[in-house]
Amino acid sequence: MSIIDDIRIELYAQQDLGYKSLQERTINNIDPDSIIGVRTPALRAYAKELGKREDVSVFLKDVPHKFFDEDQLHAFIISGMKDYNVCMDELEKFLPYVNNWATCDQMSPKVFKKHKAELLKHIKVWIKSKETYTIRFGVGMLMEHFLDEDFDPKYPEMVSKLRSEEYYVNMMIAWYFATALAKQYEAVIPYIKENRLAVWTHNKAIQKSIESYRITPEQKEYLRSLKIKK
Repeated sequence: MSIIDDIRIELYAQQDLGYKSLQERTINNIDPDSIIGVRTPALRAYAKELGKREDVSVFLKDVPHKFFDEDQLHAFIISGMKDYNVCMDELEKFLPYVNNWATCDQMSPKVFKKHKAELLKHIKVWIKSKETYTIRFGVGMLMEHFLDEDFDPKYPEMVSKLRSEEYYVNMMIAWYFATALAKQYEAVIPYIKENRLAVWTHNKAIQKSIESYRITPEQKEYLRSLKIKK
């Protein structure tokens, strides 16, 4: 029996139909029949086991996967890889097959923290992609790794120039600016004050900022005044 068969047997053994129903509602741009319904902690634990198998490459090459839960496993296996070059190689192979926000957002290789200069080069390529979830992943990595001690004003400048008709791209841009306002307020507020984002993204970034506990009441009040009325 192949590793693919092993994986599917294990996934169905851990199926939670209530969780499957929840995922069908929250990840509504994929075929509901592709969702088995395995909870994330169980998938993460199983990914650690699979990452140690000598035949894991057979699974990683089996793309596109039949099931959403297999995509999640794939993302978690990549996230746990300790060799940066191997990790990046596998990530680049998998990114074109990512087709939903959950897999995109939950894929976060730990090894990236030690290779930020190399990572940044890839981010600049990803955000220029034509693929929705490649762009979203690139902005997400910029948000995760470059808003603290490695922040540079040129990074929000890069994100502010993005324009898309895709909801999941624009939502990530808004999320990026809301997080950036919380962490780098003085450097980032001009992007809102000067209306440098698309209108929907501008207003969504303000909304998400106002919902954040990291934004002061005074800042929230000012941000409310910057909303663009349609």
